[in-house]
Amino acid sequence: MSRTDPPPPQHQRLRRTASTDIRAERAFEGIAVSPGVAIGPVFGTSEPDPEIARHKIQAADIASEGARLDAAIAQSRTQLAKLRARLNVLPDESRAEIAPLIEAYIRMLGPSRLIRGVRRRIEDTLLSAESAVVAESEAIADAIMDQAEPGLSAEDVASLRRRADEVLEIGRRLVRNLTRAPFRSFAGLPEGAILVSESLRPADAALLDPARLAGVATEEGGADGHTAVMLRALGVPAVLGVAGLAHAIRPGDTAVLDGTAGTIVLNPSPPRLAAARRALTAYARERQKLARLRRLPAETDDGEAVELQANLELPVELPLIVQSGAVGIGLLRTEFLFMNRETVPDEQTQFETYRSIVEAMNGDPVTIRVLDWGGEKEIEALSSAGIVPEVADTNPALGLRGIRLLLRRPELLETQFAAVLRAAAFGPVRVMLPMVTTVAEVRAARDIYDRVSRRLRRRGERLAEKAPPLGIMIETPGAALSADALALEADFFAIGTNDLTAYTLAVDRGESDVADLYDPIHPAVLRLVQFATEAALRMRMPVSVCGEMAGNPRLTPLLLGLGLRSFSMNAGAVPRVKQAVRAVEIDDCARFARRVMDQSDPERIQALVDSFGQPTAD
Repeated sequence: MSRTDPPPPQHQRLRRTASTDIRAERAFEGIAVSPGVAIGPVFGTSEPDPEIARHKIQAADIASEGARLDAAIAQSRTQLAKLRARLNVLPDESRAEIAPLIEAYIRMLGPSRLIRGVRRRIEDTLLSAESAVVAESEAIADAIMDQAEPGLSAEDVASLRRRADEVLEIGRRLVRNLTRAPFRSFAGLPEGAILVSESLRPADAALLDPARLAGVATEEGGADGHTAVMLRALGVPAVLGVAGLAHAIRPGDTAVLDGTAGTIVLNPSPPRLAAARRALTAYARERQKLARLRRLPAETDDGEAVELQANLELPVELPLIVQSGAVGIGLLRTEFLFMNRETVPDEQTQFETYRSIVEAMNGDPVTIRVLDWGGEKEIEALSSAGIVPEVADTNPALGLRGIRLLLRRPELLETQFAAVLRAAAFGPVRVMLPMVTTVAEVRAARDIYDRVSRRLRRRGERLAEKAPPLGIMIETPGAALSADALALEADFFAIGTNDLTAYTLAVDRGESDVADLYDPIHPAVLRLVQFATEAALRMRMPVSVCGEMAGNPRLTPLLLGLGLRSFSMNAGAVPRVKQAVRAVEIDDCARFARRVMDQSDPERIQALVDSFGQPTAD
């Protein structure tokens, strides 16, 4: 080509450059969020930050700024209504996952704490509407996360983070509408691509078509957020929290994403690509195998039946429970009903929620734990009503929480009992009391329970023929050591191994300096589990275990050997625990448990757990 020749078309220049562009393999690590392997071209998408004029307004402009805010609220409600209508094209489980979240967003655009605070900032501090939205949403989110104090469980911290993210998400939507900034678009996403972005909101995830998408990777996010739950419901392999990824990709890059290991590799080498294809095939076979397990009974190789149930923190997790093959809900946490509200939910509100969950389980049992508020949990409705202090206790783990608060304010317990008793007319229900430590607490709660039941019958409410069983959580050493006496008062036990481990070992696993001491198979913890289990079995009373121990398939043989036959866990853990159950015989588990309980050294116990099922020289 001579100097005077015109330059070649741009697409020819790009092709020529690509032919000589040898791109080096680059590996990134993040948080494994949704399992599976994906291989495909990367598709980068971004959402430009809106330009916010952080300026003061004149007093004369208050009305016009309020009008701008009203218009942004109306536009946001319209957008969310359209998104809700679009959910009909998603799979049933994905639709059920995102729909309640969209409803929560719409409620926050009403006369909520957020909107009231924004209006106050416009009127009292003369902030522009967008500045007021940013300031108020960030202040509320910070106040929520300030409740994540030492002693708070990982599940409760994740719940706080989700609530904070909900507030920030509505703030972002309002700001974009106020500033006319464009929203993220997936219109150009090619089939079989791996979506890469700095962040992905739950509302963005609702726009994805799982049939066209190979995988998702983002720089922000974690395993417990709404986006993660949504991606798992969609069945899309995903890795979140991958630092630097969005800025490292280039057009034409190919990637291998492993949603189980939490890795993504750009421009994989031929050996890496071949290994990924083998892993993709193996994962597909494993999914087929676990899917077949869903229809098989949870019973040991010698025919002993085991009950596998799921924990539920938010109604949006119901589809995951259905997919898992769990036979009911072993722990329904009811705190979500009291959060993001200005007032305590009344009996009818609670009843409708419990009824919808009970009906969704289609005859499988639901164990409803009554409100387990602790000083570390910010519930505005309770503090606004003067029921709990606005400032957390100095040591919330040892303060006024669980059944202690409910007996101090029995109107809370009576309302919740009434709602649960009414919901029990629509399917099998059990009722569970949190943080019980004394026999007197169980007796006092049962007196209230019986009194509420009699009142509802006099009122002519539709109730189950027999009141649901009333059981207790065993989650402190005091409760475990008093299990023989408590078994005379309670109808069933649920051993909460997370709190039991923390209280027994005086360890906050969220505290990095001592987190390595948090050990659920410490001999002291195991002896408390054994003591509580045997106390229940002597009374021929149901006993289950919930928490992380229940969902760990490596510990399943040990728990079976201790006499437990009912487990409640995260829905995602059910298939693998079922696989572990079906691979063992009870006599082997009992002999193994005896060997473990003879040990006093945690390291020796760990070694026994690791070697179970393998030939030993002992």
